[in-house]
Amino acid sequence: MSFGSDNMAPVSDRVMQAIVDANGGPARSYGADEWTNRATDALETLFETRCSAFFVATGTAANTLGLAAVTPPWGVTVCHEVSHIRTDECGAHGLQTGGAQLLTLAGDGGKLDAPDLDKILGAYDFEDVHHPRPTSISISQLTEVGCRYDVSEIAAISKIAKRHGMALHMDGARFANAVAAAGCTPAEMSWKAGVDILSFGGTKNGCLALEAIIVFRDTAAIDDRAVGDLARRRMRAGQLLSKGRFLGAQLLSYLEDGHWLTLAGHANSMAAELARILTGSGRARLAWPVGGNEVFAILSRSDQARLAGAGITAFEWRDAPLNDPPAADETLLRFVCSFATSQDDVARVAAILS
Repeated sequence: MSFGSDNMAPVSDRVMQAIVDANGGPARSYGADEWTNRATDALETLFETRCSAFFVATGTAANTLGLAAVTPPWGVTVCHEVSHIRTDECGAHGLQTGGAQLLTLAGDGGKLDAPDLDKILGAYDFEDVHHPRPTSISISQLTEVGCRYDVSEIAAISKIAKRHGMALHMDGARFANAVAAAGCTPAEMSWKAGVDILSFGGTKNGCLALEAIIVFRDTAAIDDRAVGDLARRRMRAGQLLSKGRFLGAQLLSYLEDGHWLTLAGHANSMAAELARILTGSGRARLAWPVGGNEVFAILSRSDQARLAGAGITAFEWRDAPLNDPPAADETLLRFVCSFATSQDDVARVAAILS
């Protein structure tokens, strides 16, 4: 049984059926179809505001194309040192922006610390042509170590961004898990807190391949021309799917009747139960608070071997900054729950560690 990644989970039956249903005959190509149009309307309803949506197949495309819209080649994106755009996207940020740089900062739980951010940007000479200019800030929700930004934390970072004329981007690969855990609305966790561009993820939460670059039009630090440029950036990056109806169909099914939050809520509840079992066993301790559907736990290498021997997949997590790092005979494991994780899966871990 797998706690390796929510990417390893199957597709929601509802979402898969929507793809099948959309397959009945011809439809206009390149996003000019009825499903894509309805999906964009559905996002505006969900987020309670005007927005432009660009559907793509991967999270890397969503992140880097969205950031390229607000980060010129001489620009800088400020992000956490363990953020996905720095550690796991193979330099795509530099490629899509035409050479822009990343300025990485530390922070507990994979989160940028607003006072530290304010101090660093306050001392930066934005006008010196010898220096690249910071033009965007990117935060991850959830973070790379499974923690969650509170709405107030997002708003504090946005306030700093706006003071310096910078755009705020959110890598929302697990945005659904964050919203479900926080109990707030999607609007409250995004544009109402000052987010300008959101990478809205679906693939980790029951979709086949669905990510959306959402530009919030009433608050975004991006003009109409840049939005038009983003459409061309998507084309140039090979992310404008000719049969775009299947992306739109996924999104419509994903959002209908709150299905996306139902899937995420189940994954979160399984992670909370798993965390309770791990800590209750006396054989593991949590590295960070559980903010959604990921559990990072430190346990002995012998227990790691026991889990692996019983067919439990959980990946070892290295190079993460920890205040209380594993000892020589310990390891840090990441357990990821999904909508497909069952009570029996979690109970199996409990039985092995009992």
